[in-house]
Amino acid sequence: MTALAYTVAFDGIDAKLVEVQCAVTPGMPGFAIVGLPDKAVSEARERVKAALSHLAIALPSKKITVNLSPANMPKEGSHFDLPIAMALLAALDILPQDDVAATVALGELSLNGNLLPVVGALPAAMAAVADNRTLLCPEICGPEAAWVDAAKVIAPASLAAAIRHFTGQGLLDAALPGEVMLDSGARDMAEVKGQERAKRALEIAAAGRHHTLMVGSPGSGKSMLSKRIPGILPPMTPVEALETSMIHSLAGVLEEGGINRTRPFQEPHHTASTAAIIGGGRTAKPGQISLAHNGVLFLDEFPEFPRSVLETLRQPIETGEVVVARANAHVKYPCRFMLVAAANPCKCGYLADAARACARVPICGEEYMGRISGPLMDRFDLRVEVPPVAYTDLDLPQDGESSVGIAARVAAARDIQTRRFADVAGVRVNAEAEGKTLEEIATPDTEGRALLGKVADRFGLSARGYHRVLRVARTIADLSGEAEVRRPHVAEAVSYRLALSAEV
Repeated sequence: MTALAYTVAFDGIDAKLVEVQCAVTPGMPGFAIVGLPDKAVSEARERVKAALSHLAIALPSKKITVNLSPANMPKEGSHFDLPIAMALLAALDILPQDDVAATVALGELSLNGNLLPVVGALPAAMAAVADNRTLLCPEICGPEAAWVDAAKVIAPASLAAAIRHFTGQGLLDAALPGEVMLDSGARDMAEVKGQERAKRALEIAAAGRHHTLMVGSPGSGKSMLSKRIPGILPPMTPVEALETSMIHSLAGVLEEGGINRTRPFQEPHHTASTAAIIGGGRTAKPGQISLAHNGVLFLDEFPEFPRSVLETLRQPIETGEVVVARANAHVKYPCRFMLVAAANPCKCGYLADAARACARVPICGEEYMGRISGPLMDRFDLRVEVPPVAYTDLDLPQDGESSVGIAARVAAARDIQTRRFADVAGVRVNAEAEGKTLEEIATPDTEGRALLGKVADRFGLSARGYHRVLRVARTIADLSGEAEVRRPHVAEAVSYRLALSAEV
């Protein structure tokens, strides 16, 4: 007796179909799982046997062989429990074989037959739709998987409920999508007193998804400003929300099956390892830069991160994707994020304050900021100094613009970019424009070109720096609602490029 079921194996955010073949044949009684299973998959036989025993289903005294095909693809994770159980029940003629073969299943079995949640339900649902199959998953994962519109998702709470559904004794309704969530607790820019230039820089950064570096003494408000960026960013589009949720699904951080339209804001500590930031580990899981896809990656105390970690950011910043290569895995994750970095000007933090600075000024500042390599510094579109705020200003009432007003301008600029790049593959915002596309949208007027030429000659602007100035100038023009990039837009973009240092 043989039967088939289907499940998935994950390769980055892609879910690849796996055929679960089960054969019950005469021979020495045993239960073997083959096809490059890892330890969790190999242990599935014990969980399956215990669950079936709890349901009073006795296994025959025959040889049971489960093959996971293709056999040369590594199989990892506890989600293979349910498809193995379904294939075995179909081989025993307890379940209809055709119905089981038309289903992609994933889920972990407890010893009493309950189905436990697993990661990856969302990409698994997309794989099921692509192969025209129904998805069978644990009840908790149902609302997450049901976000794939064309997918039919059956989400039983236990193996017993799945058996009753497939035998017609207790049909289950298709799972419904979870709630669309928006974070209503975003912090307000109006709470930040002073720092108007830094606020303007963050508005430009949010409008065009430009990478930004803020440098200032301790307590000047760098972290406070950064934590208010989510409040000025527009909600993710449905496509962006699905992309980001697929990554979060694989990482197991989706909350209650809901799709979050608020852009992610990741802020790893400066002691984080390369694997934590870029992705990796034994199973090559997504890192912080991928969890920040379509959102913000905030790196506080930027020079304090290990040099090896900072240098690994250079390629993902340019390409918008990261390849995590390990001995047993080679996967690719998207990571189009807005990098916001904050740093003190030196080790003690008071480089510009003669009364509080250390005796090694200015060498301490040069050494400290020297931890950020030139190529990495070159990738920051905006650089802004955040000076300390006088304590007398802190007693003044709030008079700054609220996040609502800033967010409205940012959203309007993003709408302009959405229309502009509607027919350009792989480009959504100004920061991603390059080549001919950048020339067409960001070439300044005559006065603007003259100014940019002088700056390039005077400060030795690199080719990357030149193009990044054009992108920022285009975003500034979008915020002003102007179709053409003019000299004032270029001048403001250059002022941020040359901030902190003449080294560009």
